[in-house]
Amino acid sequence: MDFGVAIFPAHDAISPSAVARLAEDRGYESLFFPEHTHIPASRATPYAGGGELPRKYSHTYDLFVSVTAALTVTSRLRIGSGICLVIERDPITTAKEVASVDHLSGGRFEFGVGAGWNREEMANHGTDPRVRMAVLRERVEAMKAIWTQDEASYAGEHVSFDRIWSWPKPAQRPHPPILVGGTGPTVLDRVLAFGDAWFPNYGVKDLAERAAELRSRADRPVEVQVMGVPADPKAIEELASAGARRVVRWLPSAGRGPVEAAMDRYESAVADFLGE
Repeated sequence: MDFGVAIFPAHDAISPSAVARLAEDRGYESLFFPEHTHIPASRATPYAGGGELPRKYSHTYDLFVSVTAALTVTSRLRIGSGICLVIERDPITTAKEVASVDHLSGGRFEFGVGAGWNREEMANHGTDPRVRMAVLRERVEAMKAIWTQDEASYAGEHVSFDRIWSWPKPAQRPHPPILVGGTGPTVLDRVLAFGDAWFPNYGVKDLAERAAELRSRADRPVEVQVMGVPADPKAIEELASAGARRVVRWLPSAGRGPVEAAMDRYESAVADFLGE
C-alpha cells in the first residue's frame, strides 16, 4: 500500500512547491491537488460535505500551475489531480497540459478525473449538468486519442474534431494513469469504460463489495485508491483489506506548522498500521 497526501493549494497557505518538498522529504509516495476554477456566489448547489462551503474552495491556485510548481522541486514524488473537473475544460487544451507536465516530470503525473458536484459551476463553463457524465467520458476518450495518435481525431455527441497534431506525448505509455473519482451508482461503469483506477472519497459503506465487483467485471488490472482517509490505523487496515493500493490523507490549507502537525498524525497512524 502506498501513502499520499492532498491539499487545496490556497494562495494564503503553504505553497504547492513547499508542501511538495515536505511530502517528498518525509517519504510520501504521492501528492494530489483538487480543482475549482471558481465558486458561484449563488451557492444554490448544497456543499457535498454538508454545512457551509469551506473558504479554501474559492481560494485555490490553478490546478496545473500547482502541479507544475510541485513537479519542478521534486524528483520522486508522484503528483496528481484529485480531481480535475474535465467537464469544465476544453479537452484539446487539457490533453496538452497533461502531456506537458508528464513529459517534463519524466512520467510522474497521475490524472484524477471527475464530473464534480457544483451544478452552477458546470453551467458557467457551458456544460449541462444533466449530460455531464457523457461529456466526461467523451472528453477523456478524446484526450486518449490525442495522447496516443500522431494524427488524432474524435467524433462524438459532445466532442468532435478532425485530424490534429499535438506534441509532446506523455512520458508514460500509453498515457498517465486515469483515476476516476465518484461514489455514485454508475461510477464503476465509468472506471471500466475509461479508467485505470477507482478513486472514491473515504466513507463508502460498501467499498469492499464494490471493489470486489469492479475486479470481477474488469478484463484488465484496475486499482482502488481512496481519497480523504482519516489518520486512523483501523481505517487504513479496513482499506487494505478491501484491496486499496493507495490511500490519501487531506492536509489543512494552512501554514507550514499545521501542515507538518497533520503529517505527524498521519505518519503515526501509518506506523501503527504497519506495526512499527
